[in-house]
Amino acid sequence: MSRNAFLAETNGADHGFTHTGVVKQRNLAGIAVTGRTTPKSIDEYISAFSPEVRSILTKMRLTISKAAPGAKEMISYRIPAFVQNGILVYFAAFKRYIGLYPPVKGDARLVKAVSKYAGEKGNLRFPLDQPIPYSWIERIVRFRIKQDTAKAAGKKKRT
Repeated sequence: MSRNAFLAETNGADHGFTHTGVVKQRNLAGIAVTGRTTPKSIDEYISAFSPEVRSILTKMRLTISKAAPGAKEMISYRIPAFVQNGILVYFAAFKRYIGLYPPVKGDARLVKAVSKYAGEKGNLRFPLDQPIPYSWIERIVRFRIKQDTAKAAGKKKRT
C-alpha cells in the first residue's frame, strides 16, 4: 500500500506524526504526542495511547503474532506491520476504531464474514466501542500468510 493510498484511506490522518520531524499536538486518539516523530518499535507505538487502547493494541499484536509466528514485526508508514515475504498486515489506532490493512480479498466467505467492518476501500475498521473480533483477525492473518506464500512462490518461479 502506498503512503498516498494509506493517507487517503485514513482521511489524511497521520497518527499524530508529521513528515518533517515536527510532532503534532495530539494524535487521532486525542493523546498528546511528544518526542520522536516515528515510533521505532511496536512497543513505542502502543505506548503512545491510552491504557484502554494499549490493551486492545497489545492483544491485537499477540493475536497476529500467534497466527504468524514466523513474521517479523516492524514499523512501516508510522504504524505497526508484520512481514513475512512481504507485508502480511498493518494495524493502527484511530480516535474511534482500530484499522487493519490491507483489505481482505480472495476469499469470498471471509470477505462476507468481515464485511460489517469494511471501510470505503475495504480496509477493516473495528470500532473501539464494540468487542474486537480477535478470532476473525487471526483467520485474516492466516489467510494473508497463504496469499503471501503463494505470491513469493510465484516470484521464485519467474526468476
